[in-house]
Amino acid sequence: MKKLFFSIGLMAASLGVFAQDARNAVANKAMGAASHSKDFLVIQLGYVGLSGTGASNINTGFNRQLNIAFMYDFPMQKTNFSLAAGLGIGSDHYMLKDQSLDLRNTSATPDFQGTDAYSKFKLATTYLEIPLELRYRQVPENANHGFKVGLGLKIGNLLNAHTRSVENIAGSKLIEKEASKRQFNTWRFAGTARVGYGNFALYGTYAINGLFKENGTYDVNPYSFGFMLSGL
Repeated sequence: MKKLFFSIGLMAASLGVFAQDARNAVANKAMGAASHSKDFLVIQLGYVGLSGTGASNINTGFNRQLNIAFMYDFPMQKTNFSLAAGLGIGSDHYMLKDQSLDLRNTSATPDFQGTDAYSKFKLATTYLEIPLELRYRQVPENANHGFKVGLGLKIGNLLNAHTRSVENIAGSKLIEKEASKRQFNTWRFAGTARVGYGNFALYGTYAINGLFKENGTYDVNPYSFGFMLSGL
């Protein structure tokens, strides 16, 4: 009888060890899958400015940029490098100071006018973007750790361009919004760069082509820099 109880106890202990090993194997597999995940959400928040001919005649304040994209990673086997492609939305907000932009103007040249009539005046553009990137990761087997560098290109298609003004008239707030893509380039091509550690990075972009269609007065190219959150 003692031998029977001893055998049953030994079997139970062995079963417990086996079950624990199985649970550990499943957990390790899940952690490995998370570390090797190839699809990532990318969020960028930063400042956007303008450079080039006529940029000094456009008075802006603290302009803002927000980019959100889903990207898929293609590792290069046995290296610390990978390629990535994705799809996202990029939104730029230019806060004009003592200026306005009349999108109803039929001229090919953007009509920036000096005025103090508005308490706020914003020019906003939104693009559907395809980001492409070559990246280096210090820890290729775990995307959430280590030093990272990335260089790439963004191809953007203009979805919307509009102005939003806020004016006080007789003590009441008047908000007006005008939308027109007529004076803006339909496509945007921008070089991108980022450097970071873990899930956080600093990024920068520079548009290769101009914000507006060719007009001889405002040949301006957007640039941006800011903070980035991603596991890539």
